[in-house]
Amino acid sequence: MKTILKIIGGLILLLVVYAIVAMLAFGDNYHYEKSVVMNAPKEKVWQQISTMKAFNEWNPWMKLDKNMKIIYTGNSGEVGDKYCWDSKNDDAGAGCQEIKELIPGDKQKTEMLFKRPFAGQAISDIVLTSEGNSTKVTWSMDTKQETWMKIMRPMMDYQMGKSYEEGLSNLKTLVEK
Repeated sequence: MKTILKIIGGLILLLVVYAIVAMLAFGDNYHYEKSVVMNAPKEKVWQQISTMKAFNEWNPWMKLDKNMKIIYTGNSGEVGDKYCWDSKNDDAGAGCQEIKELIPGDKQKTEMLFKRPFAGQAISDIVLTSEGNSTKVTWSMDTKQETWMKIMRPMMDYQMGKSYEEGLSNLKTLVEK
């Protein structure tokens, strides 16, 4: 019994030490990005990122809830083009994403406001770079993390990696048809 208590105590101590180190080691700013080269010209890729409706054709989070309520507002393909989602599924939650900047053929910048399951804000960029007849697509996200979220950063990196890889794969399939 004493040995089991020592093992449990040791595990708890390791978790506490990890939490303290994570809170001190990771800054408040969180950045994630992923790039993929697609065998398609920038113009074709641009068509799939320049509006919120087109973005949602390959957005990996849209599949989390087929019954998610989506409302589009603003002028499609212009700054202010926006959609809001609301799902009963906590994995999808609720929030809005709005185009804040468009550099035609090169960059789309959006702001995301999350309402549920956690409130928060993030900025996302999708940047296109020509590489011969192909296009390099770099998708990034920046946000501030609360102290308690820093503990979850390795898991967040893993989840973001899976989601961004899926989304970019969906986009690649669309533009390489």
